[in-house]
Amino acid sequence: MAIPVIDYSKTEGEERSKTLAEIAHCCEEWGFFQLVNHGISEELLERVKKVASECYKVEREAGFGESEPVKKLKELMEKESCDERIDDVDWEDVFLLTDDNAHQWPSKTAGFRETMKEYRSEVKKLAVRVMETMDENLGLPKGYMKKAFNGGKEEEEAEEAFFGTKVSHYPPCPKPEKVAGLRAHTDAGGVILLFQDDEVESLQILKDGVWLDVQPLKNAIVINTGDQVEVLSNGRYKSVWHRILATPHGNRRSIASFYNPSAEATIHPAPQLLPEQAKAEYPSFVFGDYMSVYAEQKFLPKEPRFQAVKAV
Repeated sequence: MAIPVIDYSKTEGEERSKTLAEIAHCCEEWGFFQLVNHGISEELLERVKKVASECYKVEREAGFGESEPVKKLKELMEKESCDERIDDVDWEDVFLLTDDNAHQWPSKTAGFRETMKEYRSEVKKLAVRVMETMDENLGLPKGYMKKAFNGGKEEEEAEEAFFGTKVSHYPPCPKPEKVAGLRAHTDAGGVILLFQDDEVESLQILKDGVWLDVQPLKNAIVINTGDQVEVLSNGRYKSVWHRILATPHGNRRSIASFYNPSAEATIHPAPQLLPEQAKAEYPSFVFGDYMSVYAEQKFLPKEPRFQAVKAV
């Protein structure tokens, strides 16, 4: 079963209503879908692939060889007839790009900083468009989700929402059955936009109790909804469990951008989505408090997280 693919250009034009309905179905039944014709140029995406791959080779590969997961796997492989599995680390090289840490971005790879700055600008615009599509499908005012993630501030006020980009590589693993590329989890934040490797498979989502591959699709952007969209929609849209398998071949590239609430934003189900006198399915909480809980419980069932966070 393939993950749904949406031609996002059709949200403008004669097939708008049909396409919006398809996106609504994806959000309600899948939590993951792929966008093509999303407005980010192929030329830019090809440059992103190039600089990300070169950055790993030039600035990251040697360090990964000395990393904790590599050391732990070597120790495990040295044991005779060992049935153990490593469950506390991931077979992943990862670093984060934000506006605030731009001075720390990799600097030895030609074109990396300029290309990723341009990409982050374009993918952030797409994130806003996707959130506005979700607003419309949920029957909320345009810009509702963005405003909620910005702590209730209006468009013309200073933006406070967090927008980060995780650049990850999952190198070939000699014993992929012994360790995860990335352990199963749901995403804590808002809307996630993933530019994934278009050759190496390993991303899977859990649907109806079955793990399904998210098929590589050249220059598509994979969208998934995080925990905060689940709360804001009062459970109409669900955050979905996903994982990355370690693989023996290929060096999978993954560039995930997150449009998340600011740490101070109060998140709660939208009042418009609550039937009269109906009780909200989720508490109201400050996102920073939720992240404190998530940091300790990321790989555990998500429902207790909503109950553990301090309500406001």
